[in-house]
Amino acid sequence: VMNVITIEDYKSTYWPKLDSAIDQLLTQSPGDYIPISYEQIYSCVYKCVCQQHSEQMYSDLIKKITNHLERVSKELQASPPDLYIERFNVALGQYMGALQSIVPLFIYMNKFYIETKLNRDLKDDLIKLFTEHVAEKHIYNLMPLLLEAQSTPFQITPSTMANIVKGLYTLRPEWVQMAPALFSKFIPNILPPAVESELPEYAAQDQKLQRELIQNGFTR
Repeated sequence: VMNVITIEDYKSTYWPKLDSAIDQLLTQSPGDYIPISYEQIYSCVYKCVCQQHSEQMYSDLIKKITNHLERVSKELQASPPDLYIERFNVALGQYMGALQSIVPLFIYMNKFYIETKLNRDLKDDLIKLFTEHVAEKHIYNLMPLLLEAQSTPFQITPSTMANIVKGLYTLRPEWVQMAPALFSKFIPNILPPAVESELPEYAAQDQKLQRELIQNGFTR
C-alpha cells in the first residue's frame, strides 16, 4: 500500500527533488555525467501521478522550464553579434539534449495526464516553450546573421549552421519563408515543386506581377 502523499508532502519533499534534477539536466553540457538517480526521480514522478498530483506537477514543470528559458533568452540578448550564432546553437543543443532525459522521466505524467486529460504530448509542449520563449524572440536577429555568415566562408562551422537551420525548421517549418535558399541547403525538398494548396497563391502573385507590368507600359 502506498503512503498517502499530501500536497504539503509534494511541495516539501517530492517537487524539490524533481526541481533540482531538472535544473541539472537543463544546465549540463553535452557529455556531462550528472549524479542524479534516474530511478529515484522516475519513482518520484510515478508516486505523485498515482496520488493525483499530476496537474500540480505539470504546472510546476512548465513554470520551471519557462523561467529557465527566459533567462536563456536574456543571456542571448546580451550576446555580441560575433558570438550570437554560436551561443544560440549551444542554447538550442543544450535544451534539446535536456529534453531527451526530462521527457522519459515524466513518462507517467505524460501518459496518465497530458495525453489523456489535455490531449497533448509533453515533448511537443516543451519544444513549443523553446519556440515561444527563445526562438521567436531571436529569429529576427538571428536570420540576418545566418545569411551573412553563409556568404562569408569560415565565419561559423558548417555543422553549427546545419544544427541551427534544422533546429529552426523543427520548431516552426514556416520560418523557411524567411530564407528559402538557406533552408534548402540543409533540408531536402523544401523549395517548390509547387504545393497544390499554394497554387491559388502562386496564381495571385502571377496576376499581381502582370498587373504591375501592364501599369508600367508592358503589354501582354
